[in-house]
Amino acid sequence: MIHEAFYISFATFFATISPLNVSMIFASLTADVQPQERIRTAVKGTLIALIILLTFSVFGDALLGILGITLPAMRIGGGVLLLLIAIKLVFAQPSGASSATKAEQQETVERADLSIFPIATPMIAGPGTMGAIILLMADSGDDLRISLWTVAGMVSVLCLTLLAMLMATQVQRLLGKIGVHVIARVFGVLLAALSMQFILDGLENSVVFKRLIA
Repeated sequence: MIHEAFYISFATFFATISPLNVSMIFASLTADVQPQERIRTAVKGTLIALIILLTFSVFGDALLGILGITLPAMRIGGGVLLLLIAIKLVFAQPSGASSATKAEQQETVERADLSIFPIATPMIAGPGTMGAIILLMADSGDDLRISLWTVAGMVSVLCLTLLAMLMATQVQRLLGKIGVHVIARVFGVLLAALSMQFILDGLENSVVFKRLIA
């Protein structure tokens, strides 16, 4: 039976990555690219993003320790970042944390390989997704089963993102901008609620809060 952690992870990464938006940007960036090269770029970009996110899922907690960042601080900071992304999604506005900015997209015109930048990062593995995987893995604690379900949810969204890029033209024709925005708004609301939960959990476990209620 699928664990609750899978659904939370899936909803979080679907909102932060936004596969449909990625597919539309991908289609515009590769409009003049041959079909085989488009497939190679999409696959390579997704694999690089997967490696980045898996690295953060495994070593994210150790990285926080090296930088001297407490888990409550990460929950609050990551929650705020995810909340900003959620607000952008609800109001159908582009976010630099989950997509390439106009300046970054313009820079890619002169680049031969788009798979690393901007597709792998920041379009797929952006600050929002990196923060999300660290938070979700931290919440799983030492429970390996929950951690695996969390990673499974993330990988599922990456697979959907790859499929959306490979079928970018069909997706655009089927849903259109209005359809993409409707789906983004729904997941934006879910992400907003989840981000607020991260913030509340971080405040509840912070030293300052404990001193106030002591």
